[in-house]
Amino acid sequence: MRILLLTHAFNSLTQRLEAELQRRGHEISIEFDIADSVAEEAVALFRPHLIVAPYLRRAIPESIWSQHVCLIVHPGVIGDRGPSALDWAIQAGEGGWGITVLQAEAEMDAGPVWASAVFPLRAAKKSSIYRNEVTQAATSAVLQAVERFAAADFAPTPLAACRDARGRLRPLMKQTDRLIDWQRDDTATVLCKINAADGFPGVADTLFGEDCHVFDAWPEAGLHAAPDARPGELLARRETALLRKTRDGALWIGHAKRAGGIKLPATLAFPAASAALPAAPLKDWWRSGSATWQDIAYEESGGVGFLHFEFYNGAMSTAQCERLRAALAWAKQRPVQVLVLMGGTDFWSNGIHLNVIEAAESPADESWNNINAMNDLARELIETDGQITIAALAGNVGAGGCFLARAADLVWAREGVILNPHYKNMGNLYGSEYWTYLLPRRVGDEGARTIMRNRQPLTAQRAAETGFTDACLAGDAQAFRIDVARRAAEIAAAPDLAVRLAAKRERRAEDEAKKPLAAYREEELAHMRRNFYGFDPSYHVARHHFVRKSLASWTPRHLARHRDLGWQVPA
Repeated sequence: MRILLLTHAFNSLTQRLEAELQRRGHEISIEFDIADSVAEEAVALFRPHLIVAPYLRRAIPESIWSQHVCLIVHPGVIGDRGPSALDWAIQAGEGGWGITVLQAEAEMDAGPVWASAVFPLRAAKKSSIYRNEVTQAATSAVLQAVERFAAADFAPTPLAACRDARGRLRPLMKQTDRLIDWQRDDTATVLCKINAADGFPGVADTLFGEDCHVFDAWPEAGLHAAPDARPGELLARRETALLRKTRDGALWIGHAKRAGGIKLPATLAFPAASAALPAAPLKDWWRSGSATWQDIAYEESGGVGFLHFEFYNGAMSTAQCERLRAALAWAKQRPVQVLVLMGGTDFWSNGIHLNVIEAAESPADESWNNINAMNDLARELIETDGQITIAALAGNVGAGGCFLARAADLVWAREGVILNPHYKNMGNLYGSEYWTYLLPRRVGDEGARTIMRNRQPLTAQRAAETGFTDACLAGDAQAFRIDVARRAAEIAAAPDLAVRLAAKRERRAEDEAKKPLAAYREEELAHMRRNFYGFDPSYHVARHHFVRKSLASWTPRHLARHRDLGWQVPA
């Protein structure tokens, strides 16, 4: 079928649905929901059999839903209605939640139900739940709804007739509903409120006496200093996070957005005031599992070292790259045979930190510093000759993060993960991280050109099929970790490990003799220098709009197939 995805943005769910539907043989085109007239034009051009709306912030016009079946993905259980479904569920501490695929009608979220799915609601950030449980449940339900539509013998159930409807109409959650009372709210309540607003819109609050929005909270269980501090008082800083007293303990604030500004790591959002707080470095930083804020951790088991790095939204600033490189260099000296780079829960890495770059006094200079720090990290990984290295992608990965992962000997991706191994969407950015060395040797010269030219996301399955990754493993997060640990331990204990390491060193020496890594880096950075300092401002413009979350004014042509000049509806 021809299926039009009508969406507010090309977010993780939309990317997953596009890939999964294409995999099943459907012809997919995408249109951003900019205005009624634009959506109407897209429908007229593409003439879809079905319209699916994975992510909308306003109603589909009657001129479309009255003439076409339009399936809406609502992040709430059957009967739930309103624009803040997930926010209310998290803040209320619901034990389980779900998604509903319903047909668009005049009344918002009240159309007949085509499919649904439920899941346990873990205590986590809204953005994390959306990227994991919501995306997985929505993908399953949408695929079921599409099959039912194609069969032409399924009648969706009117909402009033749904026996398992337990949701209700709830309004847009306002900042008054999210308000933190630092004198009365305990740590769990504050954490829940910030989790329910994470990603967008954040919780309106104050830091250092200034209005701001706060995001990315973590509980603190081990720090017992400042017993006389008042609830709400800032106690300490660690790297990019700030420690704040609660009524019964403390928690870390990882990110903040000042009035009129952009979201930044908290200590960078308030640099001068943060510097006046006492530092609280994490003793034995490599020990993971403690209830505190920790963005880099390390553990060992059975001859395998696991390096974790939990960077918010997968963005890696210059300082974070430098710290991770130091941690990797330290781990390489440990008595292990295999090193596994685990990344974070939601993202493995998305490359350079565009928000930190945007906030810099010279974004061009900070871009240059950041890409060089990424390159230093990638080279540290490429030149690891004493261990087999593995990138274990439990979360999504994009741009330079894809090639940082590919710098490892093996790349294993969890089923459900989306990879975006290209740069050009960010203002025609050329990219570095030694991709011109790493990519062609995996997929060939033509395969590399195709990946960079098409700028399309890859599912974990498709990435393994193309050779970009080495395996697609279990989709359940816990099962993935167990599978990674088992496979890594088998490699560490294999009798041919010494032979394998010798072959690895030999190949690296041959590659270096043929063309040094320094030459690849110099060639890539020549292009990047033009992106950062040249006459074409496309990268700086694209970064500005990305960071500021500017509303889209058009749909990129590589997504909107129906707008290709030569495209026409098949006879």
